[in-house]
Amino acid sequence: MTYRATTDDFQFLLDHVIGYNQLPETELFEDATPDVAMAVLTEAGKMCEDILAPLNRNGDLTPAKLENGVVRTSPGFADGYKAIAEGGWIGMAADPEYGGMGLPLTLQTAVNDMMSASCLSLQLCPLMTQGQIEALEHHASDTLKDLYLPKLISGEWAGTMNLTEPQAGSDVGALSTKAEDNGDGTYAITGQKIFISWGDNDITDNVCHLVLARLPDGAPGTKGISLFLVPKLIPDADGNPGEPNSLRVVSLEHKMGLHGSPTAVMSFEGAKGWLVGEPHKGMAAMFTMMNNARMGVGVQGYGVGERAYQEALAYAMERKQGRSPLGDAGTGTIIDFADVRRMLTQMRAELFAARSMALSLALAIDMARATGDDDWTARAALLTPIVKAYGTEVGILVSQLGVQVHGGMGYIEETGAAQHSRDVRVTAIYEGTNGIQAMDLVGRKLMDGGEAAFRLLDEIESQAEAARAEFPNMTEAVWSAAEDLRETTEWMVEQSDMQDRFAGAVPFLMGFARVLGAHYHLRAAIAEGGKGPRSALARFHINRLLPEHTAQFAQARAGAAGLYALSPEDLAS
Repeated sequence: MTYRATTDDFQFLLDHVIGYNQLPETELFEDATPDVAMAVLTEAGKMCEDILAPLNRNGDLTPAKLENGVVRTSPGFADGYKAIAEGGWIGMAADPEYGGMGLPLTLQTAVNDMMSASCLSLQLCPLMTQGQIEALEHHASDTLKDLYLPKLISGEWAGTMNLTEPQAGSDVGALSTKAEDNGDGTYAITGQKIFISWGDNDITDNVCHLVLARLPDGAPGTKGISLFLVPKLIPDADGNPGEPNSLRVVSLEHKMGLHGSPTAVMSFEGAKGWLVGEPHKGMAAMFTMMNNARMGVGVQGYGVGERAYQEALAYAMERKQGRSPLGDAGTGTIIDFADVRRMLTQMRAELFAARSMALSLALAIDMARATGDDDWTARAALLTPIVKAYGTEVGILVSQLGVQVHGGMGYIEETGAAQHSRDVRVTAIYEGTNGIQAMDLVGRKLMDGGEAAFRLLDEIESQAEAARAEFPNMTEAVWSAAEDLRETTEWMVEQSDMQDRFAGAVPFLMGFARVLGAHYHLRAAIAEGGKGPRSALARFHINRLLPEHTAQFAQARAGAAGLYALSPEDLAS
């Protein structure tokens, strides 16, 4: 179960598909030249291949466990984490003032892609820390930044995110965790949180929890929630881990997959915490971390898919079964069969589309930060739910196809194919289910009347028009699909009843992703001159996958009435 870092794909995407050349043209990222970018990604790729990838099976077979109140991580995870931390990969996009590299988020996203493919259970730990770093950079006081950011960036300390409670899942405003002012600049945090990824570990010196809680005068709902930084060990006067805080891991969840990632039930029992941001403004601060995580989870999804694809391809190229339909021209293995070739080609096409979208989102975030241009900010907001949902759906689909390519051996745990399918499944759920992502897309993200979406569609259609003479069939299909998306977006914007929007939200998002994927595939074909493997892959996507948008947009415009035609009793009968 080896893994090959996808650095060649990254170079092509940065050079020809997502427009990475715009970043070094800005003052903020002038040093992040393409040569620097590839040097960084090459080194990260070596670490992923040599150190992290061999750990993936360890996490599945020897899960993290709770012993005497302390989480013990899977064999080898401590060394793997040390390599991540010492390489500077946790804080590569963080502020250099606190020890970060100050590199573009686009490069951090590519590294996270490779780490997810190598060992998702372990990669979750630095991902959570990266989100906390960003939240503290934007919202914490200088005192908290000075103390915590260098430790988090170096990897000496790890960060977590504590939102969910037994009675408050997606409805965060229903939380009951309370915060009381201690009168000395600190607060006493009391309550229980569930589903806390890497809620504790034995590989860092401290664990820092960002916890949502309500002050006594906090209003009901999300508007009355505040955010607090609650460390496992309270820093002493010198900033070193000191006395234990009043918090504990109650238990670890027994999960379908991701066994190496400890998912904790956390109890805060008057634990000492520090306010992050303004009182009652916790959701705004937490959303900084959540948006970072939403993109990161989308990357995790297709990252696991990449590993599943590579292993399925290797198996298909060595498995002999039956007579090759290609005769002497074939390989003599199952990759000669049309259906196996269909599955492998779809896997690769979906992965290319998902990776292009994620890197384009990261680029938009970087450009917004570097230029202050509101259009880049709006594009990043629009792409975030699409990248999270499509990236994770691709991971699930590709991992399932990986099992199928293996045939009966895919159902046997020793091959590793089943682990990928189990591990990736939760990505469609956490950081907001994909249904919630789709509702965000047709709700908040269309509050501008669809302007950000229409600007993106203008670019898609302009590219298709410019290449029409050279690639008439592909460009006509992409242009026509973009027009269908434009009309469906207009329909969504016109609906005053949000239930009608929500009823078609998921097919709308997936149809949107189909059109975006075709756009990036067409761009790859144009860059390749229409001759080569990426051009053939583009034709596959545009001819075989893009047509799905017709049915998706028909569903998107169907409204809500049909969903309520059957009563709960009818459904149960």
